[in-house]
Amino acid sequence: MQKNIHPRYEHVVFRDKAADFAFLTRSTRSSDKTIEWEDGRTYPVIDVEISSASHPFYTGTSRVVDTAGRVERFQRRYRRG
Repeated sequence: MQKNIHPRYEHVVFRDKAADFAFLTRSTRSSDKTIEWEDGRTYPVIDVEISSASHPFYTGTSRVVDTAGRVERFQRRYRRG
């Protein structure tokens, strides 16, 4: 592997402010803002708009669209014969 061409891979905290949820992981992204984590260390923090804690698919608040009714209505309207 060539040296000095790869980004640094460090610990980073991703924080979802909407859901008051944060998790520590490793990433090549970084930030000037920092946060003190549960282990007492300070890590860069990246604020995200949506995460698994606030996304409707993961929280179970997603709505199911009645596509069967729409298909049946379309077939009735444009039925041949």
